[in-house]
Amino acid sequence: MDRQIEKKKWPPRKTAAAAIAALVLGAAFYSIIFADHSSRLNVERDRVTISTVTRGPFQEYIPVTGTVMPIKTHYLDAIEGGKVDTIYKEAGSMVQAGDRILRLTNTALLIQISNQDAMVVEQRNLLTNTRFSFDQSRNNARQVLIDREYNQRRLKRIFERQQQLYEENLISEDDFQQAQDDYEFAVRRFKLDREAFRNDSMFQVVQLRQLENSIQRLEQNLGIAQKRLEDLVIRAPIDGQLTSLNAEVGESKSQGERLGQIDVLDAFKVEAQIDEHYISRVGIGQRGTFPLAGRDYALVTRKVYPEVTNGSFLVDMEFTGEVPADIRRGQTVRVRLELGDLSEAVMLTRGGFYQRTGGNWAYVMTDDGGEAVKRTIRLGRQNTEVFEVLEGLQPGERVITSSYDNFGDHDKLILNN
Repeated sequence: MDRQIEKKKWPPRKTAAAAIAALVLGAAFYSIIFADHSSRLNVERDRVTISTVTRGPFQEYIPVTGTVMPIKTHYLDAIEGGKVDTIYKEAGSMVQAGDRILRLTNTALLIQISNQDAMVVEQRNLLTNTRFSFDQSRNNARQVLIDREYNQRRLKRIFERQQQLYEENLISEDDFQQAQDDYEFAVRRFKLDREAFRNDSMFQVVQLRQLENSIQRLEQNLGIAQKRLEDLVIRAPIDGQLTSLNAEVGESKSQGERLGQIDVLDAFKVEAQIDEHYISRVGIGQRGTFPLAGRDYALVTRKVYPEVTNGSFLVDMEFTGEVPADIRRGQTVRVRLELGDLSEAVMLTRGGFYQRTGGNWAYVMTDDGGEAVKRTIRLGRQNTEVFEVLEGLQPGERVITSSYDNFGDHDKLILNN
């Protein structure tokens, strides 16, 4: 007869051990599959700066350093070279248009003018003598023509009378032919002398005109030389202040050398050097402002110089409203130059984080404020205060904007009070 075999049960201790092992394995499996493996770093809250993302009007601008300059500057150059003889005005003096500033002397120019003046006198004398000679020649030629015409008329009368007598057979044919030859010769000679007189008159007119033109050119050259002599006296071309004068008595100055400058102090402009990175974005008509004595003053770009020197280009800006009363030439101002129109945008306060991330990511605070999680973002335009947020952040979110240099590559920051 068969006997039923009873199934053996696990002892309680063995069952408890198996349960504990199952729990440990389950916990390990859950940790591997579902747990947070991101790297973390504990940070003191009071050592970071937390900024809130906002939405509002955004104005892109760049800070540039400008120098106050007179609205107009006229440079004084030596039109003619020479030695400084007399200085009439000192640097810093107020001058009016036409005032003498200094005088140069040029011995070579004086000799040149003297020689040209002598040439003009010589040519004038030559013209006078030539005219007198031509007048005498014309008078003699007229006298000869009068004699030729009188002789022609006389021989014509003799020829006509001899012809009548010959037709009446009162004289010989030889006498008639002689009278005819004398008359025809007188006619041809008169025509020849009259033609020569006409040609000589035309030649004399041309020759006199050439002499007159030569004298005119010499006089023009003399006038130019005399003007050059006048240019040795440097005069103020405009009203203003003689802000600089580079000349000493006895000093030699070359033609074209800069002697000084006169500034018009009725108005001012601001010259600013701007980084070449912005050369395609700066044009005429853009606005700018700068603070002075607790007030903001408005500027507008009037001229953009396209030449790039040492990585920057020059811009002239003029005041569009009130000009500061106490502004001075050479004064340095900090201008905020607008690069675009005012627009609505999501914005994040500028901070040291940008140097580490380049605007590609940032630590964003969790809702409870206990942690900051690394998040990919994208920034756009900027000014000295804020960045424009293009992607990755929403208004109201809080971001750590201070430097990340001590955070390494951790995914989370645990903020400790």
